[in-house]
Amino acid sequence: MTQIELKTVITGLVEDVFETSRSIDFHVQSAAKTQEKAIAGVTSGPIGLGQSVTWRGKHFGLFLTHTSKIVEMVKNQSFTDVMTQGHFTYFVHQHRFRQEGIKVIMYDKLQYKVPYGFLGRVIDSLFIKPHLSNFITERNNHIKSYIEKSAT
Repeated sequence: MTQIELKTVITGLVEDVFETSRSIDFHVQSAAKTQEKAIAGVTSGPIGLGQSVTWRGKHFGLFLTHTSKIVEMVKNQSFTDVMTQGHFTYFVHQHRFRQEGIKVIMYDKLQYKVPYGFLGRVIDSLFIKPHLSNFITERNNHIKSYIEKSAT
């Protein structure tokens, strides 16, 4: 199993970071580079507990789909999405938020497994893990920029 953990510090309010993080529309904007589109389930607005979204985006030169369901949510503190359909054998993304003074600490913990045994693990370490780390970092930087510009 592969794990990616990221921490992003944002000047703002936890409520704003939480809402922006679960916005389908914001995700589409922040992932324009991969042509991400929500094609089924919740396709705009905020996603909530028990709801699903199917994404279609271009990764590694291919259009891929990925369906996730929000299985846990505590308002302004956390939410967890789990892949229900896609190219991984296991995929869980935990999003955690904590207000510390004027800063919000946003944590991402992504755990996943790729198929194809040893070959899959090699492809993961060379390509998939760096791609996912960059994808989430870029998204988080968009959230940070948006929140901090809105606060001024």
